[in-house]
Amino acid sequence: MQTEQTDAGTLETWTPEEVAAALEAGEIALIDVRTTQEFMFEHIHGAMLMPMSFFRPETIPFGGPKKIVFHCGSGMRSERVARATLAAGQETVAHMGGGFGAWKAAKLPYIGTDMATGAPKRVE
Repeated sequence: MQTEQTDAGTLETWTPEEVAAALEAGEIALIDVRTTQEFMFEHIHGAMLMPMSFFRPETIPFGGPKKIVFHCGSGMRSERVARATLAAGQETVAHMGGGFGAWKAAKLPYIGTDMATGAPKRVE
């Protein structure tokens, strides 16, 4: 994990492998900030959807037993959301560097769409 000290707090950038391990261990809540359409086509199993266009930092339940980690398609939107959350007063915020593209490049499993039927399917 990389950390950056900003004027507003600490921004953590996690690798896909770190996110996968923490998600599997039940240590994090993964929030996908992509659009509903992107999420429906393919997503990380167990991720929750909160599109960036509807994002409000005050609605995120920080301080619970699980750390919150944001992710998007490339890492750009999740970093923007993370920085907005820092600006709103959260001291430490995490996002996945490289986004869903990096997750797929690392060959981690996800839920995709079967093009023949339109049904969701696990992609290994």
